Amino acid sequence: MPEHLPFLSPRRRLLVLAICCASVVVVVMDISIVNIALPLIRRDLHASESGLQWTVDAYTLVLAGFLVLAGSTADRVGRRRVFQVGLAAFGLGSLLCGLAPNVNWLIAARALQAVGGTMLNPVAMAIVATTFPQPAERARAIGVFGSMSGLALALGPILGGALVDGFGWHAVFWINVPIVAAAVVCTALFVPESRAARARRFDPVGQTLMVLVLGSAVFAIIESRQWGWTSPVILGLLAVALLGVLGILVYEPRRVDPLLELRLFRSVPFSSALLMALFALCGFGAFLFVTTQYLQDVRGMSALTAGLCLLPVGALVIALSPFTGRLVGARGPRLPLVLAGGALALGGGASLWLRPATPLPTVLAIYLLFGIFLGTVNPPITNTAVSGMPRSMAGVATSLASAGRQTGTTLGVAISGTIVGPTVTRGGTGFMDAAHGVWGMVLGLGLGIVGVGLLSTGRRSLDSAVRAAAMFEEVDRGADLRTAPAGRR
Repeated sequence: MPEHLPFLSPRRRLLVLAICCASVVVVVMDISIVNIALPLIRRDLHASESGLQWTVDAYTLVLAGFLVLAGSTADRVGRRRVFQVGLAAFGLGSLLCGLAPNVNWLIAARALQAVGGTMLNPVAMAIVATTFPQPAERARAIGVFGSMSGLALALGPILGGALVDGFGWHAVFWINVPIVAAAVVCTALFVPESRAARARRFDPVGQTLMVLVLGSAVFAIIESRQWGWTSPVILGLLAVALLGVLGILVYEPRRVDPLLELRLFRSVPFSSALLMALFALCGFGAFLFVTTQYLQDVRGMSALTAGLCLLPVGALVIALSPFTGRLVGARGPRLPLVLAGGALALGGGASLWLRPATPLPTVLAIYLLFGIFLGTVNPPITNTAVSGMPRSMAGVATSLASAGRQTGTTLGVAISGTIVGPTVTRGGTGFMDAAHGVWGMVLGLGLGIVGVGLLSTGRRSLDSAVRAAAMFEEVDRGADLRTAPAGRR
């Protein structure tokens, strides 16, 4: 059964796209904007390095753990309704973050912020996908929407630097409140309600297993420096994560409407898109976490100056993202994926040579490589994740893709913080020597994107996407026949 939406004029569709883009900008920007405030948060709230990691990861971990639930819930109860609730929760969490008197309060408020964020990013993507039904127009809209994620990540440190230097670290959270308030009003006025043609049922067991897997793995990585990898606590957490994965593989295929629709992974492009999203944001999350501390703690820059040093990244995202979206629509995702992965690998390799006294032009030139990467990676990944999928699966498919991004960011911060954590307060060459492990990881992730990008765009891979889409269409037709009145079968 197709999903029916009211007719929207081209101007109204563009307005809906703008509202959705604004929501994803504040949600994704909060991943990167807080990085620039970490040194000041450490001093003001007397936070440890693991406290700083949790300040970032409490947000991205909740996003990763509940994005799929938010997407399927929106498909069932209404995307605009869930979108509005998400905006309100995100605004409240932002307000509480700005009022935090200690790091534990801040971490808890970040988690509340992320609960709202789970209802914004994937749901906004589903709204965009259903608002633009024509394939070519839909591809362009998704390209614009996908590029907003990269732009927000890149511009977050710049805006954050200005706010931190001008008003203190609290301002990086308070700025969200008026933006969210305006978005709530505009959503009520201009965004039409939409639902999937066939509602998916709630899966509490699947949701619990997913949170256990992500939470246990990230907690083990972050706290491994304090407890040690061979401690019973860390080994127990890793065992819980492994058992959770096995539980998902055994339980989810038996459900009619699983939270994690494992049949989506029969599409090689979809599976590859999730893997590349994880690689890409793991690399960029590690880059931001290490770079903002390198610029401020090692080189002694102010927050604003450090943010401005990341201007080349933001400028290239602005310049390349629209071009990349058009290139994906015209020639497919292979070339942008190879270019993005190559730029990330080169950026990681070049960063191995960074030292405390490296000339600033050399540092900025290296950051250009990360700008090329971020400006070319999001549109092809986003388009690949949803291409060929029926619209009834839009919420689930896009939320899984977003979960891959957030999981990547979470792991990037957790791993890089574990590597460089003991050397942050010492600064200098000790920090840079430890950072070599991070840059080596980033280099490998870039090469991984190149390899998976080439694999996922071959003829056999594309054929698997066609077969997966046909399978879901058949499932939907069967469900419609079972639920239709007898006289209409």
